[in-house]
Amino acid sequence: MLKDLTVGKESKLILLFALPMLLGNVFQQLYNIIDSIIVGQYLGKEALAAVGASFPVIFVLISLIIGISSGSTIIISQYFGAKQYDNVKRAIDTMFIMLFFASLAITFIGIAFSHTIFNLMKLPAEIMDSAILFFNIIISGVILLFGFNGTSAVLRGLGDSKTPLYFLIISTILNIILVILFIVVFKWGIAGAAIATLISQGVSFALAVIYLNKYYTIIKFSFRNIVFDKDIFNKSLKIGIPSGLQQTFVAIGMMALMRIVSDFGTNTIAAYTVAGRIDSFAAMPAMNFSMALSTFVGQNIGANKIDRVRKGYVATLWMTGILSVIVTLSVYFFGGQMMSLFTYDPEVIRIGKSYLIIVSSFYILFSFMFANNGVMRGAGDTLIPMFITLFSLWLLRIPFSYIISARIGSDGIWWSIPLAWFFGCLLSYIYYKTGRWKRKAVIKHPIIEEMPIVEQLPD
Repeated sequence: MLKDLTVGKESKLILLFALPMLLGNVFQQLYNIIDSIIVGQYLGKEALAAVGASFPVIFVLISLIIGISSGSTIIISQYFGAKQYDNVKRAIDTMFIMLFFASLAITFIGIAFSHTIFNLMKLPAEIMDSAILFFNIIISGVILLFGFNGTSAVLRGLGDSKTPLYFLIISTILNIILVILFIVVFKWGIAGAAIATLISQGVSFALAVIYLNKYYTIIKFSFRNIVFDKDIFNKSLKIGIPSGLQQTFVAIGMMALMRIVSDFGTNTIAAYTVAGRIDSFAAMPAMNFSMALSTFVGQNIGANKIDRVRKGYVATLWMTGILSVIVTLSVYFFGGQMMSLFTYDPEVIRIGKSYLIIVSSFYILFSFMFANNGVMRGAGDTLIPMFITLFSLWLLRIPFSYIISARIGSDGIWWSIPLAWFFGCLLSYIYYKTGRWKRKAVIKHPIIEEMPIVEQLPD
C-alpha cells in the first residue's frame, strides 16, 4: 500500500516505514552472510577472500547508475507528495529505460576489462582466478540486479516499504536453497554462489513485475506505453549525478582500500571480507532509517510541510542513536563468535575481531552522519553530501589507512574508519544547520523560497 507520509506522528511514520526496509535488508544481508559461511566452510578462506575482493569492483561499475536512479526516487517521492501522479508515472518509466540501457553497457565493460581491473588490485595469486570468475558471472546478470532494486526503490519513494520486503524474503530463501544445492551438492565451487545470486534476483524481479502490474496501476510496466521524459531525466541527472559520483568514488576508494589490505595477505583479506559482512549487518539500522527519512523529507517538502522535516530528523536521531548503542554492545562482546561462524582459521578470526572491536565502538557517529545526509538527499541536495563523503574517504580514510597501517599493521586500516566518520558527521551537521538544503527541492513553493536560509536552533 502506498503511504502518505505528510500526515501523522513523525516518529511513528518513520519507524513503521523503516522497519520493513530494515527487515528486508536483514534478509538481504542474511543471504550474503550465509553465502559467505558456506563458501568459507566448504571452499576455504581463499574462496572467501576471492568473493570479498570482487565486491568493490562490482560496486565501482554499478554505483554511478544506482546513484543516478536515486535521483529519480527523490523526484518520484516529491511528485507523489505534491499529488502530481502523471509525473510520478513518467518519472518511473524514465528511470527504468535508463536502467535497461545502463545495464547493457556495464555488462559489456565489466566482462571486457575484468582481467585488467583485478590485475591492478594485485591480489594474491591463489585467489585471482576465482575472483575474476565470480565477478564475471555476477556482472553478466546486472540487469536483474538493477530491475529488482529499481522496483524496490520506486515503491519506497511512493511510501510502500512492505512490498519490497516480501520479495526480498523470497529472494533470500531461494538464494540460500540454491547456494547449498550448487556448492554442497553439485560441487560447482565459487561459480555456484554467483549463479544462485542471479537466479534468486531474477525470480524475485519477475514476481515483482507480475505483482505490480496486477495491483499498482500507477507503476504498471508496459513496453507499449512506456514514456521517456527528457525533462524529468535531466532533473534526475541533476539530483542523481552527485550521488552517483559519490558512490563511484566511494567504490573506487573501496578498491584502493582493498589494495592496501592485499599487502597483508590472504588472511587479512579473508578477515576484512568476513568482518565487513558483519559490519554491513550492524550498519543497516542507520542506513535504513536514513532512507526512510529521505522519503519522509521528500514527501513533506513536496507537500510544503517544512516544519515536519525537522521533527522527523530529531526523531530519527533518537531512534538510530538507541539502536546504535545496542548494536555496538552486541558486536563488541560477541564479535569473535560471529567471526567463527565463517571460518575456523584462528588468525583470520583474530584479525577480524580486532576490526569489529575498533569499528563498532563508533557506530553512533555513523548513524548521526546518515541521518544528516538523509535530510539533504530527501530535499534533493546531493552535491554537498558528495563532497563531504569524498573528503572523508579520500583525504582522511585512505591516506590514514596507508600511513597508520605502515606503523601498527592492519589495525591502522580499521582505525581510519571511525576517523572518517567523525569528520563526516561533523561537516554534515554543520551544513544541515545552515538550512541551504531547503532550496534544492524539485517542487518549488513560495514559502520555502522566501524563508531564511539559516535554520534556527530550537528553544
